[in-house]
Amino acid sequence: MSEFSDRVDIFLAEFFRLNPTFATAMGEHAYDDQWPDVSATGRIERTAFTDRWLGEFTLMTGLAPDDEIDRDLLVGELEAARYAETVLCEDAWNPLDWVYRVGDGLFTLQAREFAPLADRLASTAGRLERLPVLLDAARTRLVGHDGQPVGRFQTETALRQLAGVEALIADALAAAEAATPDDTAVVLVKDRLSTAGEGARLSLAAFEAHLRDVVLPISEGEGRLGRERFAEKMRHTMRSESLPPERILARAEREFTAVRAEMVRVARGLWPTWRPDDEAPTDEGALVRGVLDAIAARHPRADDLLDFCRAEHARIEAFCVDRELIGLTDEPLVVDWTPVFLRAFGGAMLTSPGPLERGQKAFFAITPMPDDWSEEQRESYLREDNDRMLRLLTIHEAVPGHFLQGVYANRCPSLVRSIFASGLFAEGWAVYVTQVMMDAGYGADDPALMLVHWKFYLRSTTNAIIDASIHCEGMTEDEAVALMVDGGFQEEAEARAKYDRARLSSTQLSTYFAGSMEMWEIEIEARRRAALASGDPRGAASIPEPHVVGDLGETPGFDYRTHLESVLAHGSPPTSLLRRILFD
Repeated sequence: MSEFSDRVDIFLAEFFRLNPTFATAMGEHAYDDQWPDVSATGRIERTAFTDRWLGEFTLMTGLAPDDEIDRDLLVGELEAARYAETVLCEDAWNPLDWVYRVGDGLFTLQAREFAPLADRLASTAGRLERLPVLLDAARTRLVGHDGQPVGRFQTETALRQLAGVEALIADALAAAEAATPDDTAVVLVKDRLSTAGEGARLSLAAFEAHLRDVVLPISEGEGRLGRERFAEKMRHTMRSESLPPERILARAEREFTAVRAEMVRVARGLWPTWRPDDEAPTDEGALVRGVLDAIAARHPRADDLLDFCRAEHARIEAFCVDRELIGLTDEPLVVDWTPVFLRAFGGAMLTSPGPLERGQKAFFAITPMPDDWSEEQRESYLREDNDRMLRLLTIHEAVPGHFLQGVYANRCPSLVRSIFASGLFAEGWAVYVTQVMMDAGYGADDPALMLVHWKFYLRSTTNAIIDASIHCEGMTEDEAVALMVDGGFQEEAEARAKYDRARLSSTQLSTYFAGSMEMWEIEIEARRRAALASGDPRGAASIPEPHVVGDLGETPGFDYRTHLESVLAHGSPPTSLLRRILFD
């Protein structure tokens, strides 16, 4: 083992101690009953830790190539952590940050069977006993920061999502009650858990009252970062100097135009099949919308969404095996409803076990409709997630998307690359590989699927456009919804939910489009190198610049399975580092 590896082990041990809920998620369970110290003293300690290790890693030279990659990844992580802790300070103006923190800390103890139930319930009891201290610190902290007042919409959303934390406490108590009497270990912890749960509920009620009666009346912010702060956060999100907001936005707008033109072409051919009794309109937007409306009418019932995705997952895996597109896995995947505390974040998500776990479940979560939605809103939601859209969503979230990518990442020999995963890599991969599936012939017998695919891809471009426009240009809700509905052919319910998400998750929505463009550029470079290695320099020169519309066809020496598995074999590093791994 190298001296660098020894230092990384010491770094990780200290990092996990300071970030116990993150440690639990990664599979390090020494601190499962702890919360991070979020007091002023705790923040000072974490900042000192960050500065100390930044200094040490930055001065390391003469490293082996793999160690140099890991060193640079850690430097980027530490710089981002310092920015989040000392500059952005989102936990000072976004109450939802605290809901996520508490929810994650409880959910990760219950969701996977990494230890006997009694041990996990004892850890849950420990966190519940310490919850009042955490929430006391939250009340002190939630006063805004550096000209960024507490966000009103963020506060309103946090108040709605707090019920999800209450549900997690109830789930833990129910698990204890359901244990058999001869499970003495659970019986012994049950009284402690009950007492801790009652205290935690009282503390949550006090926190809710504080948000409602103290924070909400004086919350004046919208959560918009502004141009300078958004650009700074984007640099840390992307871990790249070559992906500033202006470049991402310009590329997204160009791609938006190209994909809409392709949708018009496809829709024109589909109109006679899907609207045989209607004359095709001359307006291109109406043409595409008319075909999509007919396709959207075919959707499962709300109660059948999970079963539909489970069945489609099996069909997608069979396709990948038949085409020998990529190696699959027998790791367990559970398709279920999104936990309540996470439902403000998105319509679907994938939660993978940490790299220190083995054989634990991943969750493909689908967010159900709010109970208070009208029938019109419910139908709009189901039309957006129609049969074909759900097929694409299952590729994106499960195979070969996030689930499979997470399995490969956890097998990476470098713990650094597995633990510190890049959202740009993960979201970019899921968007990119969906297009690869289409190019490989998935759904080739269903031309309507291709039109829905382009709509699904167009969503990633509009994500990037509204992300920058809301935070930098003051885009209003009506303007954002018009872009998504009229420009991106989305349903209104989906569009309004996405506008809300953009205000709650600055820069994250840009990772889908920017990451997919990075993945295409990496594929182009791999194709050029393969062509050169096969002795075909003219073929290498003829490969076009990255453009998602249009299959790239055959390239001498290039094999998709080899390429896809090589991309996934190195954890989930930022794409700037992935290029170095693959090509340097």
